[in-house]
Amino acid sequence: MNEIGVAGEALVDWSRAQFALTAMYHWLFVPLTLGITFILAFMETIYVKTGNEEWKKITKFWMTLFGINFAIGVATGIILEFEFGTNWSNYSWFVGDIFGAPLAIEGILAFFMESTFIAIMFFGWNKVGKKTHLVATWLTAIGANLSALWILVANGWMQKPVGMTFNPETARNEMNSFWDVLFSPMAIDKWLHATSSGFVLAAIFVIGVSAWYLLKKREVALAKKSMLVAAIFGLLSSVYVVWTGDNSARTIASEQPMKFAALEGLYNGSEGAGLIAVGMFSTSENDPSNENLKDMTIKLEIPNILSYMAFLDWDAFVPGINDLIDGNEKYGVMSATEKIERGKVAISKLNDFKTAKKEGKTAIAETLKTELISDNFQKNYFKYFGYGYFKDVHELVPNVPLTFYSFHTMVGLGFAFVLGFILILWFTLKDKIGEKKWLLRLSLIAVPLAYIASQAGWIVAEVGRQPWVVQDMMPTMAAVTRISAGSVQVTFWLFAALFTVLMIAEVKIMLRQIKIGPNH
Repeated sequence: MNEIGVAGEALVDWSRAQFALTAMYHWLFVPLTLGITFILAFMETIYVKTGNEEWKKITKFWMTLFGINFAIGVATGIILEFEFGTNWSNYSWFVGDIFGAPLAIEGILAFFMESTFIAIMFFGWNKVGKKTHLVATWLTAIGANLSALWILVANGWMQKPVGMTFNPETARNEMNSFWDVLFSPMAIDKWLHATSSGFVLAAIFVIGVSAWYLLKKREVALAKKSMLVAAIFGLLSSVYVVWTGDNSARTIASEQPMKFAALEGLYNGSEGAGLIAVGMFSTSENDPSNENLKDMTIKLEIPNILSYMAFLDWDAFVPGINDLIDGNEKYGVMSATEKIERGKVAISKLNDFKTAKKEGKTAIAETLKTELISDNFQKNYFKYFGYGYFKDVHELVPNVPLTFYSFHTMVGLGFAFVLGFILILWFTLKDKIGEKKWLLRLSLIAVPLAYIASQAGWIVAEVGRQPWVVQDMMPTMAAVTRISAGSVQVTFWLFAALFTVLMIAEVKIMLRQIKIGPNH
């Protein structure tokens, strides 16, 4: 640990790796839960409205697969929340007064609501009336997505801290507006985009399993009915994903310009910036030191689209990585060096206040405190507090190739899914889906691709914002718990083994249940 409280590189890397491992495994289970609960609710609604027992059989079959997924997803989620205290205690101290609130609500309200009505949904078929059971199914779906809301509100706050004041006495950030935190555009965009992507994944999952039945000429009625519901739900959801993604991109361009530049592979900003549809980095751009901040070697660019996507202006200036590092006076872009200097002033003033208070110099301490909480200091210095931890401006650049390729993978697959839903819906309505073997096989392939797209989205969200754990305020290297890197490494491999076993177990149980079918 150096003089400004930064942890060693090995500890930071292993702590990040462990959290990423847990989060990515957890996100293997969450999207299906978010989407399939609504598909279940729609299917059961059809059953209640029509009285057709076939729809009850269909609903109960998909409910079984949901239950398998939900049970294993809970285990990884609990571990993920514990890691904030075990591996990121400095972060928890610095922003716990804010970050803890949505997590507490998630646990007390959404999780309890979801868990309560899941019991009725699974075990209440012959114990409560049809309408009561249907309400329980709908409330389970709503509860699952409310659970995601509070988690994503917390994550959105990390990406854009709002609704808080800094208390120099405790060196903690304290919430002053719960509603600003809840309704932050960053938080709402993340919630809408993440949940709608879960809807798409669930629809693809249902279509994929149904396609397998059609290829095997089994459960044909169940497969066709399930495909119809999933294709309609998936098509509407995929259009919704595009809309929420577009809104999210504008928010990122405004609040996290470095992430935006990274996900678009934009090194040199310009007016009327073009969107890179396809691009490839040279070896130098893959240098993790980020010292070679050049442009791409190969790219297919669509003129002016990026400027419009970011600011709804075809000729708007979009800053690139070099502009954000070196500054661009013409467009009012502050250099990274200037931000680092301002951050050091903020850290120095805080240390001076703590020293004066410790030494009993009350007058000096009160003067420094007044300065620290003044609007001018907050706006011009404390805003860049986190930059004061850095010495090299290039440390402020995330892994550009990984962010860029992940983003384009997500977007490319997303548009492919839209086309797939249209084809599935068309041939299902024409009652020709069973004849289209090529489309059924593509539907099977689409299932793992949906998971890849989902994981790629989170890589963009989390890798793209590095090196920050709280944007501009707290770098990752200052947030970790001061424990040995070796202990984190040991638990990393233990979790890797445990989560892999859980994933294999889920896949095997799912596949066995699918092979058994709905009649057992």
